[in-house]
Amino acid sequence: MFGPIKKFARALRVPSAAEREMAYLNGSHDRFDLEYRQRQVDRGMFRHR
Repeated sequence: MFGPIKKFARALRVPSAAEREMAYLNGSHDRFDLEYRQRQVDRGMFRHR
């Protein structure tokens, strides 16, 4: 009964900073891009809000 409501609520949920960071890191194309993105995350690129 509550299945569709739970799915709808999950669709509206805003991803956390850790989830955004992981998605950003997972989008890297090679090792150098990954290292560059890791430095950006370490500098707080997703934590300034």
